[in-house]
Formats: sequence, C-alpha cells, structure tokens
Amino acid sequence: MKESTRLKLRSAAVLIVFPISVLIAYIIYAFVLGDPSNFVDGNNANEPLQNNYLGVIYKGGPLVVLLIAFQVILLTFIIERSITIFKANGKANNNLFVKRIKTLIQGSRIDEAIKVCDDQKGSSANVLKNGLQMLNSLSNKENKEESIAMVQKEIDDTTYLEIPHLNKNMNIISTLASISTLAGLLGTVTGMIKAFSALARVGSPDAVGLAAGISQALVTTALGISTALVAIVFYNIFTGRIDNIIDSIEQGSMSIMDHIKRK
Repeated sequence: MKESTRLKLRSAAVLIVFPISVLIAYIIYAFVLGDPSNFVDGNNANEPLQNNYLGVIYKGGPLVVLLIAFQVILLTFIIERSITIFKANGKANNNLFVKRIKTLIQGSRIDEAIKVCDDQKGSSANVLKNGLQMLNSLSNKENKEESIAMVQKEIDDTTYLEIPHLNKNMNIISTLASISTLAGLLGTVTGMIKAFSALARVGSPDAVGLAAGISQALVTTALGISTALVAIVFYNIFTGRIDNIIDSIEQGSMSIMDHIKRK
C-alpha cells in the first residue's frame, strides 16, 4: 500500500473518532447516568438518590455530553499515542541502544551496528541504520566533507519521515487540555445563571432551581478540569518520550560524523 494511501486512511480514521465519541457520550449520558434507578421514585426528572454520583453527573445538563465526548476522544488518542511511541522506542532501552551503537561505531564495527539497529527497530534505529548503510556504501575516494554531507542528508531525510509520525495527534491532546477547561467554565457560567435566576424569582426563591444550577456548575467544572488534567499529564509524558527519541538520533548521528572525521 502506498504511503499517501495510508495517510489518507489514517486521516479518515481520526475524523471518524469525533462523531463516534459524541455518540458514545450521548449513550453514556442518557442510558447510564440518566438511568431511572439513579433517581428518587425512579424518575430522572427528580433529584439523584443519596450518594449516587451517576445521577449527580447527569444533573450537570446537556453540556456533560460534550465533556464526556472529550474524555472518550482523549482516551482514544492516549491509547493510540502510547502504542505508537512504545513501538518507536524500539525493543531495548533507547539510551542503552545508543550507547551500544556509539561503542560499535568507535570500534569501526559498522556492519555489527547495522545488525543491532535491525534488532532494535523503532525510530532511532531506522534513522541510524540508514545513516550507517550510507556510510558503508561510500568509497574511500570521497573526501570527508562529501561523506559527511551525504550521510547527514540521509539521516535528515529519514528523520524528516519519522518525526511527523511521532508528533501526529499530539495537537489534538493539547487542544483537548485547553477546550475541556473552557467547556467546564461555560458549564459553570450557565449553571450560575440558572442558580441566580432561581433566586431572583418573585416570592419565595426556587430551591430546586437553585440546587440544579449549582449542581450543573460544579459537575461541569469538575469534568472539564479532570479531563484537562489528564490531557496535560499525558501530553508531557509523550513529549518527554519523543524528545528522548530525537536526542538518541542526534547522539547517534554525531557518533557517525565523528567516525567519518577520524577516517
């Protein structure tokens, strides 16, 4: 299958995630959180049963559907990124792999270093393997400057293909971290509007309306903040792993260049 076809299929898969997540969120909201057994007299129009948090979340209102959808989308891309970055790290520890490659290069054992890259797999191994293969293909007639330029170009070209694969969908996770908080804040504002409207009624204040407004404000705030918190944590974890892979590529590349200069 061509790379362009694969990219189109992946893009289509990403787009499908969003409507499916909204559908899942609605099902959870309507049939799990809104189950009559969670409420007084078996009616979800009434107050939730005591200590029944599913019913409490349901009372957060329709905005809860959007926030649950954000959580489903976030979970989907956390799993997808975890699998991708785990594969990109390769079989062995990346730092140990780079140390071994550097030792082999310093000992001019290039063929053995290529075999180690084959065994390791992953992004760092792919890039360094291409660089080492280019190094092996160079004849002794080329001067050092030409050799360095050719090997560096091969490494840069392979890195150019690997990095987008590592960073893919990271922008979705970072966006969810921002908009989840804003969606929670929107729920807070609309909930407080309901609460103050209940207080402002002529005659005795509407206690039920006041409680419903405050409940919506607190539930949506909690869902928004918790989603953003998880998104930020995993975004930083993934970013750290990606930086480690890029650093290992740079260290291996420097070892290859140093080897050429010593020849």
